Amino acid sequence: LGSEAIRRIADIQLAGLRARVEAQDIGLKVTDAAIARVADVGFDPHYGARPLKRAIQDHVENALARLLLEGRAAPGDTIVVDEDNGRLAFRVEKGE
Repeated sequence: LGSEAIRRIADIQLAGLRARVEAQDIGLKVTDAAIARVADVGFDPHYGARPLKRAIQDHVENALARLLLEGRAAPGDTIVVDEDNGRLAFRVEKGE
């Protein structure tokens, strides 16, 4: 698989996560740079895209869970996942 295919797979898997977060009335935006970072971390030349699900759990879902458990995001807010210096960065845009 090529890097573009891995990114598409990552985007599809993140769509499921997005739906679960949005069910709590919290938006989730994942930038293209963040998707590329997750795809890079979750790709293994030997195993292909198989490690991608675990990379999403380890690098995105766990951080989102911490944000939610700490009460840093509330209904109406949007969590933005971006890439910053090779790491994923999370910020909360407060709703109105």
